[in-house]
Amino acid sequence: MIPYRMRTFLYIIFTFLFLFSCQKKTSNIPKLQNTKGEVNQTLVTANRFYNQKEFDSAFFYYNKLKFLCNPVTDSENYINSLNRMAEIQQDHADYVGSENTIKEALPHLKHAKKQSQIWSTYVILSINYLNTYDYKNAILYNQKALRLKTEEWRKLTAKNNIAVILMEEKKYYEALQIFLFLITKKEVVDNNQFQGKALDNIGYCYLKTHNLDEALYYFKKSLEIRQKQNLSFDLGKSYQHFAEFYEESNSALAKKYMLLSYERFRSINNIDERLSSLKLIIKNSSDQELKKYSIIYVNLIDSIFEVRQKAKNQYAKIKYDSRKEKNENLRLKTHKLENEIQLERQRNRNIISYIIIAFCLSLVTVLYFYLSSKGTKEKIEATYNSETRIAKKLHDELANDIYHTMAFAENKNLALAENRNHLLNNLDAIYARTRDISKENTAITTDKNFASVLNEMIIGFNTTNINLAINNLDSINWQDIEKNTKVTIYRVLQELLVNMKKHSNATLVEINFKTLDKNIIINYTDNGKGIDVNNMIFKNGLHNVESKVLAIKGEIDIDSAPEKGFRVFIKFPF
Repeated sequence: MIPYRMRTFLYIIFTFLFLFSCQKKTSNIPKLQNTKGEVNQTLVTANRFYNQKEFDSAFFYYNKLKFLCNPVTDSENYINSLNRMAEIQQDHADYVGSENTIKEALPHLKHAKKQSQIWSTYVILSINYLNTYDYKNAILYNQKALRLKTEEWRKLTAKNNIAVILMEEKKYYEALQIFLFLITKKEVVDNNQFQGKALDNIGYCYLKTHNLDEALYYFKKSLEIRQKQNLSFDLGKSYQHFAEFYEESNSALAKKYMLLSYERFRSINNIDERLSSLKLIIKNSSDQELKKYSIIYVNLIDSIFEVRQKAKNQYAKIKYDSRKEKNENLRLKTHKLENEIQLERQRNRNIISYIIIAFCLSLVTVLYFYLSSKGTKEKIEATYNSETRIAKKLHDELANDIYHTMAFAENKNLALAENRNHLLNNLDAIYARTRDISKENTAITTDKNFASVLNEMIIGFNTTNINLAINNLDSINWQDIEKNTKVTIYRVLQELLVNMKKHSNATLVEINFKTLDKNIIINYTDNGKGIDVNNMIFKNGLHNVESKVLAIKGEIDIDSAPEKGFRVFIKFPF
């Protein structure tokens, strides 16, 4: 069945076609005003703010430019505006938002005249995938960038990016071969910054493959080049790698390089690298020094979450407001065009027939745009409220962990290895939680450990008031089940347990797993207050559960009654 909005849209199209077919061929259709001057003025303004590092204003004007440009006839400005917007979001660690922005450009790359623009789009997208741990797609888009007909330095940059991704995957031997190839190229040798990075990465690969003599040689060559340039970020990375190199063999020298690295990153306010350096310092400190840097670490990760969350919300609001304004302008232009058409047709048509057609067309058009605008607004507002509520809850929980960690640091003897290791474990947990919140995209393990991860998630809902029973989870051969299906199972059970905890007042929950005729069957039962199935409205949690199960070609049946508990039957093939 065709959805309602699609039927409405098709009705509008066919009505227009009918009206146009009835007009004389000499009818004049009003043309849209040329916006070339406005495009140029907006581009100049956006670039000025970008160069002045006023990124909030730059993002606003690039977003405005995107709506002014025709992606077919003015693909250069259209793609450039999206690239810049995605870069700004990426610089504020909003990798998911940046990915969504840059993907708007992908369907229009076929119209791009400059291969360098396509290269930039692919590289920006690959960086987003790298920072959300999707290494496969990160390498894929760098390989696409390599196949473009661009300058040699761009190809070498793409190769360097692939090597960096391989390092993140701990494939140090493969990465090393690429870096060794890069330092033989004239473009790299002539670029001190590029050469310094490649040499430093070679040293790091040798360090991780336990070739210490080669590692030290390349670290020193890189540091020599970087000291001449005196770029704080590059020197900070070199000092950080020297610290790791000497961490086991010369703790005093390693400590010196840790502090140098931290000061370099602090001078340019690079939060992520400061945290990396602090982590090394804390690991190799004791007593008052340990306490000092632990407090700095905790305060830093607490503040970075708030800053990045505000930036993410601000950029999302700019995009939403612009889209809303564009829809309103289009609605006004549509009404104006309809009036022009009405005047033209009054010369050729019976006035009564035309009034009826115009009225129906206007009514359907207004209704269509009203429903579209209302649905979009409600969806965005609901998403915004949900994210704000979740962010506040997690922030409050994080604050409790920080308070307990600080109290532990103040009251315990940190000279004891046991206390120091306990403190480091707490700090690692806090940092991991904050990083997951800032990236908004917690990955679900779907490898051979999926059963234990799923079990851990379910057990996490077990409290003093709620008893959970899990039966036959290990009887399922999860290795034979597709990744997407496992993710869906995880999310569905998580949604059911969240609903149970929020609404049901249940004290006993049982989840049974079994296989039957190449199907997996999951029975969920709780003794909560239940719901009236006959008057049940599928929305929010239950709607998500139903949609997810149907998406993997499964079946779902809900059996419940007030004060009779809640039961869900789920079956899907594998």
